[in-house]
Amino acid sequence: MFRKIALTAASVLVLAAPVWAETAGEQHIEDVDFAHEGPFGRFDQFQLQRGLQVYTEVCSGCHGLKFVPIRSLSDAGGPGIPEDQVRAYAKQFTVTDKETGEDREGLPTDNFPANTGAGAPDLSLMAKARAGFHGPYGTGINQLVRGMGGPEYIVSILTGYTGEEKEEFGSFFYENKAFPGGWIAMAPPLSDDQVTYADGHPATVHHMAEDVASFLMWAAEPKLMARKDAGFVSVIFLAILSTLLFLTNKRIWASAKGKKHA
Repeated sequence: MFRKIALTAASVLVLAAPVWAETAGEQHIEDVDFAHEGPFGRFDQFQLQRGLQVYTEVCSGCHGLKFVPIRSLSDAGGPGIPEDQVRAYAKQFTVTDKETGEDREGLPTDNFPANTGAGAPDLSLMAKARAGFHGPYGTGINQLVRGMGGPEYIVSILTGYTGEEKEEFGSFFYENKAFPGGWIAMAPPLSDDQVTYADGHPATVHHMAEDVASFLMWAAEPKLMARKDAGFVSVIFLAILSTLLFLTNKRIWASAKGKKHA
């Protein structure tokens, strides 16, 4: 179903703290209108499926999702992969059985493998661990209006390469206008038409970056839609309860207020 591609060793520090910065450049984080944003937003199921494909064929060469159960791919509100395809997808991974200590094919009950590249950060919670928007002046107003910006940070990192590179202390660094400090050890991981989407969606760098960022947001918050639904029901319940309490209070004190005016 998916093709796994290993990345170069220079890619292992994606989204991590800067390891070297010659000058402190200003970050440029692009605001992206994701489908899941807002109180009534919903994950785009097809976008999550495309993001899973990008993660599998590109990102999993170095990065892991060790906190995400494979079986959750078929959960409501997620990618919605049929259970038989989830079982087939899990089989591509080799897992060491905790009881026998022997290697076996992956099962839907297993989690995604952990990091496969030395020093590569796990991406399970990356969309929540990074904040794309700040301030102004420490007030957090940008986060209140536009959200934390974790997925936007990921998109900006993946699309923020300028093409400039340098070598220092035997390591190569690549200029990235979204990365703190301006230089990152990960080579540009995406290129146009690097994957072939089954739904025929354009596979440009920007589209792939948005797709995998949305998928990583779901991985970090798989129950986001359920939380929104619960919050919406709670608000309606509180509104009805407040109205009933107001009317009850008004009725209870109606006689006393009438006597006072008399």
